[in-house]
Amino acid sequence: MSLAALINAVRNIDRGPATAYEANNDKLLLRFYDVLMRTWHLGFTSFGGPPVHFRIFYQRFVEGLGGKTPWIDEQTYQELFALCQALPGPGSTKMLFCMALIHAGFLPAIVTLLAWSLPGAVGMFGLSLGVQRLDELLPDIVYALLSGLNASTVGIIALAAVQLAEKSIKDNITRILVIGGACAGLCYNALWYFPTLMVIGGCSTAVWDLYGRRNVAKLRRKLRRQDRAAELNTEEGTAQTSIPLQQASTTTGVQRRTVSKDDDAPDTSERHPGPPSESTGDSIRVDTQSHSLSLKWGILIIVGFFASFIAILVVRGTMDKPPLELDLFTNMYLAGTIIFGGGPVVIPLLREYVVEPGWVSPRDFLIGLAIIQAFPGPNFNFAVFLGALAVISTSSPTILGAFLGYIGIFLPGISLAVGFQSCWRVIRKYPITTSVLRGMNSTAVGLVFTAVYRLWEIGYLSSDASSGQSLGKEPFWLVVAALTYAENAWFNVPPAIAIIFGGILGLCWYGAVGR
Repeated sequence: MSLAALINAVRNIDRGPATAYEANNDKLLLRFYDVLMRTWHLGFTSFGGPPVHFRIFYQRFVEGLGGKTPWIDEQTYQELFALCQALPGPGSTKMLFCMALIHAGFLPAIVTLLAWSLPGAVGMFGLSLGVQRLDELLPDIVYALLSGLNASTVGIIALAAVQLAEKSIKDNITRILVIGGACAGLCYNALWYFPTLMVIGGCSTAVWDLYGRRNVAKLRRKLRRQDRAAELNTEEGTAQTSIPLQQASTTTGVQRRTVSKDDDAPDTSERHPGPPSESTGDSIRVDTQSHSLSLKWGILIIVGFFASFIAILVVRGTMDKPPLELDLFTNMYLAGTIIFGGGPVVIPLLREYVVEPGWVSPRDFLIGLAIIQAFPGPNFNFAVFLGALAVISTSSPTILGAFLGYIGIFLPGISLAVGFQSCWRVIRKYPITTSVLRGMNSTAVGLVFTAVYRLWEIGYLSSDASSGQSLGKEPFWLVVAALTYAENAWFNVPPAIAIIFGGILGLCWYGAVGR
């Protein structure tokens, strides 16, 4: 093969299949090359968290940004988005993994996952090595910098909570669950509490969609008929005393026919949520079957995951003094299983699972929290930082803690995404499936508001309170949080830039009044 032909072949591989939406069925090494050339840089350049990640994925893999061949079409993207948002774990990571799975197969999808997550994970592990060497007390200017970063982080998470709520609230029941999840999350803390709240939320929407909505609609129509009947009786009595009998009868008949028409009409104000509709016209043919797992394998993966989840909890529960490494992996595995809503929801859970047991100090937690917001890639890499710090008190190397945190936080979401993706075309036909996931997601969104409050209460660091105190003790931090919220929401300032600006404002505060 001539050099020109070789270069041309490499270019064709880089562009992907000649036909859009066609799966790559080449040899395995060529598929590795294909997905790496499309995704290797995303782990270094994708700042801004899940909302920005989803936009990047849409531009690159649906629209074919830069002249690349699209992997999937709009409808497939929306279905994957709904599935990934409805399942626990890192939303943008699951989305990228599922797209790579459809396009090139399971092993190339694993390579894509590593290329996407490892740059940030390595960076957070390096940060943990530096934090281990910090003195117990830091200079006041460092505390001012960290307080500014934390205040701006609160603003970013508050915006994420509002945006997630706007997307998840579809009717009154989801609105109630968002509010209820936020209020309940503020009132109590326990390892079992958040999962219980989300199960209650899922059951609530299932009961409402299957039984409550219909019965409430019937009751409303009945009350409406009774009210209109009472109005008609009143109007008939008035008409009989003021106009001839024949005219009154005609008017009443017209009114009754109108009422009958209203009562017989179906109530369309609230419809039972059903599965996504199939296109009835000519649609783009997308190859989603070449590398898809069979329904049997999908069910086996889901059952195997839950079996492993129960086994890990049982093993830890039967041990009087389980090793810290097992405790760490179990808590990360539990967090990765019950986190709906992505990065913002992981923060309060991870704080409860690593700070409350005393494995990581509140100060170190806040340092990592401020830095991860400005890192590219998935926010779930925060678990790598926490895992490395958690095993300092043991004889195990810190890299083992980082590895346990990485596997524990990512494995549940990826496993469930792969399993449910193979089952999705079957289970999506059952309304109860979407109902349960909708309720669990809405409740999880409420927990993001809980995260805003809890971070607010510990975000102000000083030499007198290195474990954190309320940002409300210094009004300037409210200004920083509000500015960060406005910058990102209304002026499209990237979250990483907004958080760095918050740190600069913290330094300005120190120079003006903090000395």
